Amino acid sequence: MEKFSYEANGYNRSEVNQFVSDVIKETEGIIIRVRKQNAEIESLKKELQSYKEMENTLKSSIMKAEETSDNIKKMAREESLMIINDAKHNASRIVNEALLRAEKIENQSDLLERNMRIFKKKLKAIMAQQQAVVDEIEILELEEN
Repeated sequence: MEKFSYEANGYNRSEVNQFVSDVIKETEGIIIRVRKQNAEIESLKKELQSYKEMENTLKSSIMKAEETSDNIKKMAREESLMIINDAKHNASRIVNEALLRAEKIENQSDLLERNMRIFKKKLKAIMAQQQAVVDEIEILELEEN
């Protein structure tokens, strides 16, 4: 606290006036600083709000990216399963076709073997008849001689 000197009618007027003037200047300086700080606070609040909005946008983008990634993974799994199922189906079809062809070839082979046995029997029968004819000719030739 400031002390003022005394005069006939109380405190020294010029000292009091100077003190009041200093207090006013200091108060005005404080008011100016407070106004600047309030303006800066408002500016920082707006900037903070802008950052919060960006943060929300980024969060939303990240969530959408994760969702998209999950969807892509799901689609890839489904497509892989479809490819695997198609491959299994095609493999099964190919195996079945091969089995049918093998069965057909086996049947043809059996038929050829049967035909070969029949041919051999007929050939033996024909050869036996021819041999009988040759034997009969020999007998006739012997009788004529």
